[in-house]
Amino acid sequence: MKIPVALTVAGSDSGGGAGIQTDLKTFHALGVFGTSAITTITCQNPRRVSAIQAATPAIVAGQLDRILEAFPVRAAKTGMLYNAAIIRTVARYRLKNLVVDPVMVASSGARLLQPAAIAALQDRLLPQATVITPNLAEAELLAGQRIRTVADLHAVAELLARRLGTAVIVKGGHLAGVTRSVDVLFVGRRAHEFSAPHVPGIKTHGTGCTFSAAIAGNLALGYNLIAAVGRAKVFITRAIRDAIQIGRFHALKI
Repeated sequence: MKIPVALTVAGSDSGGGAGIQTDLKTFHALGVFGTSAITTITCQNPRRVSAIQAATPAIVAGQLDRILEAFPVRAAKTGMLYNAAIIRTVARYRLKNLVVDPVMVASSGARLLQPAAIAALQDRLLPQATVITPNLAEAELLAGQRIRTVADLHAVAELLARRLGTAVIVKGGHLAGVTRSVDVLFVGRRAHEFSAPHVPGIKTHGTGCTFSAAIAGNLALGYNLIAAVGRAKVFITRAIRDAIQIGRFHALKI
């Protein structure tokens, strides 16, 4: 049996709930063999990030060289890239079926992308993506406008898709005053809405990483983008619904 291969290019989360740790768990749960290129080492838990150490661009490139030399990577995702030098390095590889999670700010509020790297992300990497998966804060930053309603999700997804020339899914899980978690994918000339009941009372960590990894994993399995997003939405909804409480926080059930 041939097992498809996926790649995550992201940071390491010492708390185990996000970053490459959750990406690899997600790939495995989907029946996909996972490879990884680590961009940063973080000292973090679900509550805070206390320190970040970036890998050198040469080390990032070396990991990618050895992975692509040995494995037939069918899809990839990026997470925390942190600085412009790492972004430019990753962009040189022009990875296929690329899901870009533009990790800018942690749920704890810590900055995970240096301000000077935003231009490199927009100019070098986002145009290569098969799809980008910003959360509300990241979509607002990229679009330069506020998101308060589901209609705003549609408008910003279309604006970013047309500006960047690639598919965009804006995640609305943190919209205030809603009973359903709504994500809007704009691809080609159409918007597709994915909705699931909001799960109350769960302090989650790593949902964005898990969702983007699930999209990449499903692309590696051969699903088209719309189907991959739909399957990823089901996957992350179940992971949140069945989350396991560990201490004061919940770990996604992957």
